[in-house]
Amino acid sequence: MAKRFQKQKRSSEAAGVQRFSSANTPSIDGWLFLLRVAIILAAGWWVFSPVLHGEWLWDDTWLITENALMRDPDAFWKIWFHPANNLVDYFPITVSVEWVEWQLWKTDTFGYHLINLILHLISSLLVWHLLSKFKLRLAWLGGLLFAIHPVTVESVAWISEVKNTLSLPPMLLAMCFYVDYEAHKNGRDYWLALGLFLIAMLGKTSMVMFPLVILLYAWWKRGRIGWNDFKASLPFFAISLGLGLVTIWFLHQHSFGEHKIVIGGFLAHAALAGLSTAFYFTNCIWPVGLAPMYPRWVIDPPSLLQFLPWPIFGAMIGWFWMNRASWGRHALLGLGFFLINLVPFMGLTIGSYMEFTWVMDHLLYLPLIGLIGVAVAGLEQATGKLSGFVRLSAGVGGTIVMVLLAMESHGYAAKFDKKETLYTYTIQRTPGAVPAHLNLGYYFFQTGRIEESIKEFQEVLKIAPENEVAHNDLGNAFDQMGRSSEALEQYKLALRSNSSNAVAYYNIGNGLLRTGQALEAIEQYQQALRVDPNYADALGNLGVAFFQLHRLPEAIEQYEKVVKVRPSDAENRSNLGVALMQEGRMAEAVGQFEQALQINPNLQGVREKLESARQQSLPAKN
Repeated sequence: MAKRFQKQKRSSEAAGVQRFSSANTPSIDGWLFLLRVAIILAAGWWVFSPVLHGEWLWDDTWLITENALMRDPDAFWKIWFHPANNLVDYFPITVSVEWVEWQLWKTDTFGYHLINLILHLISSLLVWHLLSKFKLRLAWLGGLLFAIHPVTVESVAWISEVKNTLSLPPMLLAMCFYVDYEAHKNGRDYWLALGLFLIAMLGKTSMVMFPLVILLYAWWKRGRIGWNDFKASLPFFAISLGLGLVTIWFLHQHSFGEHKIVIGGFLAHAALAGLSTAFYFTNCIWPVGLAPMYPRWVIDPPSLLQFLPWPIFGAMIGWFWMNRASWGRHALLGLGFFLINLVPFMGLTIGSYMEFTWVMDHLLYLPLIGLIGVAVAGLEQATGKLSGFVRLSAGVGGTIVMVLLAMESHGYAAKFDKKETLYTYTIQRTPGAVPAHLNLGYYFFQTGRIEESIKEFQEVLKIAPENEVAHNDLGNAFDQMGRSSEALEQYKLALRSNSSNAVAYYNIGNGLLRTGQALEAIEQYQQALRVDPNYADALGNLGVAFFQLHRLPEAIEQYEKVVKVRPSDAENRSNLGVALMQEGRMAEAVGQFEQALQINPNLQGVREKLESARQQSLPAKN
C-alpha cells in the first residue's frame, strides 16, 4: 500500500511540474500545433489568393446583385416565413447571410470572397479536429489536404457557393459533438449535435444524409447497429426528411420550370449513378484538369460497359468487408461516408444542374472528407511500419504531393478570377457547355464586343437549336447592330421554342416601341405580363407606352406596380413623378422625385423636375 501511495504521489508531482511548465512556457507540442495551424491557413490563403478580387460568375448576379430581395427591408421575414415566391431553394440561413453581405459589401466582390475563404479555412481546421477524435496522429494532414484539394476550388471561388462553405462548419461540429456523445453519453453533446445539424440543413440541405452517417459510425464503433442507435438517429431523420421534402418541392416549383430533364428509365438511372460515383471518386484521387462543367454521357439507352463501376465498387466493398476485423472496418467507414453523402448527386434523383451536365465538383465538398479520412489513416498505418531512410523518403514524397496539389488548386482558382477567363477555359475543356457559351456571349455583349457575342450565341444554336435564351440574346445582339428584322426573327424563334417566354415578348415590345408602334408594343408587354405578372422591366416599358399615347392613368398604374415590385428602381420612380405632374398631382410627384434621388443622386434631370414640381405645388399668390 505504501509503495502504491508513493508512486501516485510521484506521478502527481510530475503532473504538477508539467502543468506549471505548460502554463508559463509553451510546450513543444504547443508550438507544433501552432505551426500546423499556420501551415493550413497559409496554404489555403495562397491557393485562393488569385480569386480574392474575382468577378461575379455564373448565377452570382441573379442570386445577389440583381436579386430584389437583397434590397428588401422585409427580406428576413420573406426569407424565413414567406419563401415560396422569393427563393429557388429553402436555404434561409445562406440567403440571410447573403443579405447581410450585400448590406456590407454591395457590389465589391472582395468581401464575399473573403468570407468564403475564411469559412473554408475554418472547415479545414474542423476536419483536422474531427479526424483527431479517431486518434489519428496525422489528422492535421487531413485538414491541410482539405484546405488545398482542387475539388474544393469551385465551392470557395464561386461566390454563390457560400451555401457550401457556410453549411459545412456546423455540419463538422455536429459530427464532432455526436462522436463525443457516443463516447460519454452526455445529453448536452447530443442536443448540440442535433441543433448544429439543423443549422447546417438550413444552410444547405445537401447535408441530408447525416442520419445514415450516424448509423454507419455506430456500426464502426460496435460492429453492429442496435435499437438505441436507431432511437438516437430518429430526430436527425425527422429534420432530414422534413427539410429534404421542402427542397424537392422548391426544385420542382422553381428550378425545372419548362425544362423537363429526361434521364431515361431505371437502367439509365442505374448507369448514371455508377458513372457519376466513379467520376467523383476519380476526381478526388486524381484531381487534375478539373472543369466547372463536364460533357454529359449518353446513357439512354446505356451500354453494358457503363455498368462496370458497380462491380468494381462492389468488389472493393467486399474486400474491405472481408478485412473488417482489422483495417477494413476503418476503410468502410471512410468510403461509406463518401458514398452515403454522394447519394443525392449520383443521378438517382434529378437536380436542376443536370440540364447541362451530370456532374459538378462542388457537390464533392462534403463527401471528399470521407476519402481524406481513409487517406490519412492509410498513410499513418503505412508510415508506422517504416523506419530510417525509407520513412524520410516517404515524408519527402508526401510533401511533394501536397505541394503539387496546392499548385494545381492555385492555378485552377486563377481561372475563376475573370468571367472571360473562366468561360473560355470551360469551353476549352467542354466545347458543348451551353451555359459557358451563353455567359461568354452575354459578357461580350455587355462589353460592346457584339460580333464576338453573336458567334457565341450562334455556337449555342448549333449545339441546341431550340435554346430560347440563345435566340433571345442573339436577337438583342442583332438589334444592337441595327439588324432589326433579324432580331425580330430570333425573338419569334424563342417564342416558338417556348410560347411562355416573357423575355421574348418583352424584347418584341421594345422593338415596336422604338419604332413608334406604341399600341402594338402594349400588346407584347401585356403578353409578357400574363406569363410573369411581376416582370418589372415589362411593367415599366408598358408604362412608357401608355405615357406616349397620353393614357396617363394607365401609365401611372404601371409605374406604381414597378416601384412596388422593385422599390429601388429610381428611373421608374422618376417616370412616375413625371406622369403624376402631367395629372396635376404635384405633391405626389415631389415625393417620387425625392425618393428617386435618394436611390440615385446622379439620375439625370430629376433635380430640375423636382424643383419644377415643388414650384407648381406652391399656393398661388393673390
